[in-house]
Amino acid sequence: MDKNKFVCKACGNDTFTSGQLGHGSFTMEGNVRPIDSLIASGSPIILSFCKKCGEVFSIKVAKPEKFN
Repeated sequence: MDKNKFVCKACGNDTFTSGQLGHGSFTMEGNVRPIDSLIASGSPIILSFCKKCGEVFSIKVAKPEKFN
């Protein structure tokens, strides 16, 4: 996905970046986990957003294979 082809709906900017919510597989804090599992580490969430105003245009689970 080429993030530079998008235009922010909130401010019209065309510069985007990505960040991670969660810490990976060593801790569960901030990770999305399977609903039926309290002990699974789950996966971080990747947010793609406008560098000017912070408007999020994409939310993606980094490791969807953890939900098989």
